[in-house]
Amino acid sequence: MRVIQQQWPRLWAYSQLMRLNRPIGTYLLLWPTLWSLWIAAQGLPNTSLIIIFSLGVFLMRSAGCVINDFADRHFDGHVKRTQLRPLITGKASAKEAIWLFFVLVLFSFLLVLQTNTYTVLLSFGALALATCYPFMKRYTHFPQVVLGAAFSWSIPMAFSAQTGELSVTTWLLYAANLSWTVAYDTQYAMVDRDDDLQIGIKSTAILFGQADNLIIAILQLLALLLMVIVGIIQQLDWPFYTGLIAASLLFIYQHYLTHGRNRERCFLAFLNNHWVGLLIFLGTMTAFW
Repeated sequence: MRVIQQQWPRLWAYSQLMRLNRPIGTYLLLWPTLWSLWIAAQGLPNTSLIIIFSLGVFLMRSAGCVINDFADRHFDGHVKRTQLRPLITGKASAKEAIWLFFVLVLFSFLLVLQTNTYTVLLSFGALALATCYPFMKRYTHFPQVVLGAAFSWSIPMAFSAQTGELSVTTWLLYAANLSWTVAYDTQYAMVDRDDDLQIGIKSTAILFGQADNLIIAILQLLALLLMVIVGIIQQLDWPFYTGLIAASLLFIYQHYLTHGRNRERCFLAFLNNHWVGLLIFLGTMTAFW
């Protein structure tokens, strides 16, 4: 990384725009996608679809980060956590960010063309959500809900690509992941709450106020309950529920971290959600063995 930073500073700036040095968002988008592929295929997803969706997750998450930095380029300089982003330091221009976004979206679309017509049509919803999300924080206190919708859109796409149709299970998983995403992105927003209040950015962390941890807990419980219903409908074996129990223990740990609303500890709680998604995936995968 240091060699790239020194020898190819433009390439390094693009990698920062894409958050290649911070893969947490890719993980949080990947795990629910894999849950869906495994459940839709009853434990035997097509290898080609695993590859297509894994690459698609990486590309669309990167595209989302780029358009997010473009949308926030007039605000990020006033937020402690984002003051060194490339569009703020001048290492990349707004025009370059737009071109990079379109290139990433183009490659994503080429991937989805390898699936079926229904999935291709659904992909336009994914693009719309990814594009509009960064601008929502100016107009509503619920940008986290829009992010949840965007991060969950790979679920119906996975079911469509694997089975050619959407089912009740599809939308239960969608609702579960949306609830979970709003919970962890509120934890993320708690990190920037003081800065956001000063510059007029809206978030669920600001809206919820001192009830933030309580509402996060409700959202996490809702996500777990919906996942239990999925397990019952799909008649999944005990490893699936073991994964959910492990995830619930991590949720309790996250509340221990965020209890005092310390900026750094809230960020650690957000990062911990990677393990939540992974444990649920491992439970889902092994439930079909």
